[in-house]
Amino acid sequence: MEISGDILSALLPFILIGFAAQLIDGALGMAYGVISSTLLIAMGVSPKHASAGVHAAETFTTAVSGISHIYHRNIDWKLFRRLAIPGVIGGVTGAYVLSNIDSGIIKPFVLMYLTAVGLWLIWRSTHEIKQVHSPRIVTPLGLIGGFLDASGGGGWGPVVTSNLLLQGSNPRTTIGTVNTAEFLLTLSVSITFLLHLGWEAFTIATTGLLIGGVVAAPLGAKLAKHIAPNRLLLLVGVVLTLTSAYGIARAMGWIGG
Repeated sequence: MEISGDILSALLPFILIGFAAQLIDGALGMAYGVISSTLLIAMGVSPKHASAGVHAAETFTTAVSGISHIYHRNIDWKLFRRLAIPGVIGGVTGAYVLSNIDSGIIKPFVLMYLTAVGLWLIWRSTHEIKQVHSPRIVTPLGLIGGFLDASGGGGWGPVVTSNLLLQGSNPRTTIGTVNTAEFLLTLSVSITFLLHLGWEAFTIATTGLLIGGVVAAPLGAKLAKHIAPNRLLLLVGVVLTLTSAYGIARAMGWIGG
């Protein structure tokens, strides 16, 4: 009993992190990888092992989230097809790069861009959404989002979701589609990390993140269906701005972690 209690005590913080991160991610199309990776690294896990563990957990959480979004009809299948393949290509490339070299030099610049996008989405949420546009720039977003997600431990949602919304894409179906396409991305990234790092990359933290994320995934998809478009834009903008600004502060050494 004592051993089981020790295991539960070790798992619980990661279960709570996984639950909270996936609830936000499922509802807003971003933040699971960013939140989970940030906290794991703050606990002393190396960036490549944190990214590998988070993606292993995400393979299961995105599967449940994708099924939930399909059930709630939050998917634009045409957009899904345009995102999935370039996302996988970018993700595999990013995982390979992170397994062999340090790709963190570009991250502060990406975070500054995402902070600006977040502020713009907050501003846009205060104005009536009169027309929804079909996004024109999709394939490059999939490539860049997949690469940054694998190499930085998170970035698919912030890059892809925010920029599709920037182009006037429907908030609900954008979030659902990006979440569902993320399953193929995380599966391919996890396989790549497994081939390069072995099973040592997957720790008790991975198990905790997986449990919490799987429980929260259906709830996030339901929230995305029922929250008004303007409110979704506002929430996406706030989460994107705060997480990106935190990342900049940490990269600059203004805060610890």
